[in-house]
Amino acid sequence: MGKKLWEASQRIKFSSNLYSFEQYISKKYSKKFNQNYSSILKWSILSPGKFWDSVWDYCSIKGQKGKNKLIKSKVFYKNKFLPKSKLNFSENLLSKNNNDKAITFISENGFREERNWKQLNNNVSRIINFFKKIKLNKNDRIAAYMPNCIETVEVFLATTAIGGIWSSCSPDFGINGVVERFSQIKPKILFITDKYFYNGKEINILQRLPKILEKIKSIQYVVLINYPGEKYLPSQHKFKKVKIFRWNEFKKIKTTKIKFSKFDFEKELAILYSSGTTGKPKCICHRSGGVLLQHVKEHQLHCNIKEKDNVFYFTTCGWMMWNWLISVLASKASIVLFDGSPIYKKDDLLLKIAEKEKITLFGVSAKYIDVLRKLKILSKYKLSKLRTICSTGSPLSSEGFEYIYKNIKKNVHLASISGGTDIVSCFVLGNLYEPVISGEIQNKGLGLDVDIFDDNGKPAKNIKGELVCKNPFPSMPLKFWNDKKDIKFKKAYFNKFSNIWYHGDYAEAKRSGGFIIHGRSDTTLNPGGIRLGTAEIYSELENFIEIKDSIVVGQVWDNDIRIVLFIVLNAKYKFEADLLKRIKIQIRKNASPRHVPAKIIAVTEVPRTKNGKIVELAVKNIIEGNEIKNKEALANPEVLEQYKNIKELNY
Repeated sequence: MGKKLWEASQRIKFSSNLYSFEQYISKKYSKKFNQNYSSILKWSILSPGKFWDSVWDYCSIKGQKGKNKLIKSKVFYKNKFLPKSKLNFSENLLSKNNNDKAITFISENGFREERNWKQLNNNVSRIINFFKKIKLNKNDRIAAYMPNCIETVEVFLATTAIGGIWSSCSPDFGINGVVERFSQIKPKILFITDKYFYNGKEINILQRLPKILEKIKSIQYVVLINYPGEKYLPSQHKFKKVKIFRWNEFKKIKTTKIKFSKFDFEKELAILYSSGTTGKPKCICHRSGGVLLQHVKEHQLHCNIKEKDNVFYFTTCGWMMWNWLISVLASKASIVLFDGSPIYKKDDLLLKIAEKEKITLFGVSAKYIDVLRKLKILSKYKLSKLRTICSTGSPLSSEGFEYIYKNIKKNVHLASISGGTDIVSCFVLGNLYEPVISGEIQNKGLGLDVDIFDDNGKPAKNIKGELVCKNPFPSMPLKFWNDKKDIKFKKAYFNKFSNIWYHGDYAEAKRSGGFIIHGRSDTTLNPGGIRLGTAEIYSELENFIEIKDSIVVGQVWDNDIRIVLFIVLNAKYKFEADLLKRIKIQIRKNASPRHVPAKIIAVTEVPRTKNGKIVELAVKNIIEGNEIKNKEALANPEVLEQYKNIKELNY
């Protein structure tokens, strides 16, 4: 068992939502759980109907709950939770209508604005009335090419209020990236920002509009929104067959009390996209009821979010964590949005925001924590309101765990969480009943029978394997858009193991009940036929101050696989024989001799997706001479050129 870093006091446990929920289900079903997470988890898996029904009631979902709790099917993804239930997703998020703060927006340049709940409701009402005017209907797709600002949230809430289907891309996507995604779903209206800022640079988005409209013929209306706190960029373009509106015109629209129609639990909510690094992005369509139920469960029972909390997650509108963050409104908490570079002019910018905004849950990527650690940031902020830190996007190393407790805050619940766009939520995450163990995600999510399988489809005891989920759950995707007979859908999740959800993560279950994610399955290494996770190598590289970034792949060589490590050095350091020797010794000693790279090569940059994830598969394909089908999915596709025709990889 790893090192215990923190454990909630009895006072914290007794005051938690998890304890309150435990008391609720104990009374309702005459069962005793004795503050034992494993017992609650077991019950939630064995009694799925009762569990999800209880989540609905405990979390005060607004809607008409059907009498049936669950319709079982032999086909995994055809199980129906709370059938014949009806709700409106937006109504649940617009859970208050008073002068309390609802949303705060902060840009990297320091611009800040707020909306209270009354203002939020009024603005959503105006957008709904605009939708009525242009005759948008239920199931029309409404697309947003927008920064992470309040206006984006307002459009999302208006969309879901009328039963429209939401889809968004952040402005760091190029024209082709936007077209590849939105052209598949044929939106009727596009909301687009005029510009955005990143690391002090102003990027004009409006100039991309003509080509987008040229290639997406379904768009009939465009709404131009200026970047918060900035003047509108002028637009000289005129378009045939497309009606253009400006956001400032919406202020003139009268507000009316929102009448929320109730839709089926299975109603389409939003279309999210796979990364698309190996081909055209998959359009993953999610259901309203399932997403809402899963989100409130995670927010309230796992993250202990309460009314009037201030919740922050560093994300963009192109990542599923944006959807996760917005749903926090359903718990009557306030959300804080940030747009821009997290270290613009100030290495600890986000920590400063956390202190000033009295953040209670601070969500970031594992990569961001690693950046802070390597910059040797020592928090000078009290962070007195901070109760929870969440980390996702990639595995958080033991060094990252220990850095948080040593340098950011000692008394805090550090919850490493992992799931994905496919479920727009988490499979494994934190809870306040269990201690935080260095390098480990605490436990399975309630209601989720997560396991680790070997290649033969058998539970893998004390060894690494494939992360699976053995029972159906509400936030399974409804479908892939334009996927006749669910062919692509079944191939993505159910081809590897019969009627078992295959997630594509290479992971390990610990005796503590915790989990370690070792990377994506499609990027595992197989030297000598032995399967190794890339995360084990990355973890050892954390110990080198010389290394700024890295990426490791397997290269087909001499009828086998050899490990190739690419490193990016910090400015002060040189690529020297002594460094290479120390890297190999460190990996050999703490991982295994099999993990030691056959080649270590210096590069200037590592390719990443728009969400900051490294793309090992793209590098692997490049060095093996294969074509990269979708470079638009990458934030920095130009760096792939330096991975071509490397002499050291020819011997």
